[in-house]
Amino acid sequence: MSGYSQSIKNLLEHFESLPGIGPKTAEHLVFYLLNHSGQDLEKFANAIIHLKDNVIRCSKCQDFSEVDPCPICRDNQRNSRVVCVVASPQELSALERTKEYQGTYHVLGGVIDPLEGITPEKLKIKELLARIKKDNITEIILGLSPDMPGETTMIYLTKLLKNYNIKITRLARGLPIGSDLEYADEITLGNALRGRREV
Repeated sequence: MSGYSQSIKNLLEHFESLPGIGPKTAEHLVFYLLNHSGQDLEKFANAIIHLKDNVIRCSKCQDFSEVDPCPICRDNQRNSRVVCVVASPQELSALERTKEYQGTYHVLGGVIDPLEGITPEKLKIKELLARIKKDNITEIILGLSPDMPGETTMIYLTKLLKNYNIKITRLARGLPIGSDLEYADEITLGNALRGRREV
């Protein structure tokens, strides 16, 4: 980083703090931005400010939205008594692209991963349990990636949910073990939704 102006160093540090961005990628991004007009950079900065000022969590499903409740939760055509539990908004989006699912969602905000310091208390599990009671939920679909943290979270949730009189299902095993739900194609995800089984 030596030899760069302080302004460049500051932006390099911000990019490097993002997940998956190393020093070389950060450098590439900073110089990419420097080759754009001030007007383009202003639009980029405003998009970030807009994100912070206008995006909130849906009080029902915990997804990010500009309205509360979010468009999915307020859609009367959807079955609000069936809830698919996902780790992140990206997974919710992947499942929506299948056009196979007409229930609602619950975003946990991650999965249980003690090595990363993510314990059940850090996830939106209390909100899920409160929602089950309040909304008379009849089925919970565990729509989590079939990797070690995802499986750990599914086992934990299954034990908790057994105390409620509801059907608990999980996506079919069409998803390879260790795969990331967010990157699965629509056909595989659609088949996994249709072939879900009770746990």
